[in-house]
Amino acid sequence: MTTKVLIVFHDAHEYVARLQKRFPAVEFHAAHHGEEAKGVIADVDVIMGLGHHIPNTLIAAAPKLKWVQALTTGTETLTAPGVLPKHVILTSTRGIHGPQMSELAFLDMIALARDFRRMLRNQAEAKWDQWNQPILDGKTVVIVGLGLLSEHLAERAKLFGMYVIGVSSGRRQAPHCDEVVSRDELVKVAARADFLMLLVPYAPETHHLINRNVLAAMKPSAFLINLARGGVLDEAALIEHLRAGKIAGAALDVFSPQPLPPDSPLWRMANVIITPNVGGRSNVFVEQTLTVIEPNLQAFVDGRRNDLRNVVPH
Repeated sequence: MTTKVLIVFHDAHEYVARLQKRFPAVEFHAAHHGEEAKGVIADVDVIMGLGHHIPNTLIAAAPKLKWVQALTTGTETLTAPGVLPKHVILTSTRGIHGPQMSELAFLDMIALARDFRRMLRNQAEAKWDQWNQPILDGKTVVIVGLGLLSEHLAERAKLFGMYVIGVSSGRRQAPHCDEVVSRDELVKVAARADFLMLLVPYAPETHHLINRNVLAAMKPSAFLINLARGGVLDEAALIEHLRAGKIAGAALDVFSPQPLPPDSPLWRMANVIITPNVGGRSNVFVEQTLTVIEPNLQAFVDGRRNDLRNVVPH
């Protein structure tokens, strides 16, 4: 029986073109969004797409669905109760986003530390204004969440001469970390951070993990960077601390709600850098995800379900 795969993505046709060459016996369908998939969804065995862009209604309309391949590390919208039937396998692309996430983390750390927004304002005004440039060497980065992305970032932070503290709910050691502490010690280590870096998955237990208590513990010279999920951070508390000058600034790639509403005060804060949820993106994203998709699809077609990589319990 022919395996039928639906790819829901803005570059869905590129995936189809590449995968069709390796899997000529598989029937592929491309859709830019869920509405375009209505005509084929009843017969598909597999759905591939960004986890948060696969509508629940699309899954509910796929009675033959056996496997969902998320093109993201985060799958919280798919593992929510009642979304996926228990027999449907869920896999992620965990581990492929390290380069782009780490580069954005360093872009944010350097831009915040050196007040690069001020540089750009001066350039627009043709204003020659010099000040001593802070360096990352010797600074402490506290990384909240210790998955593969954090390990990738920690390794590169050590090359910059940084001291790395990891915060984990279960691990007590991790590669390239000088220290690893439990979440119970988050307030204590937040007080030591020059950069508090959020890379923890979103779940009920991490909702507003970074709250007023954590923010209040941070040094006035410290910066917060959120590359995780908007719900991990209490944005209202962050705004209060930024306005009061209790922390030096923030760089935010994710928000709650998202997109960030135009009336949010975060847009207009001089000590905030906003990026539109681009942390996981790259100009070679398709190639990166195919390193997981291709072996997984081969295993699925061969009937080797136990060989699927990055299976996510739900």
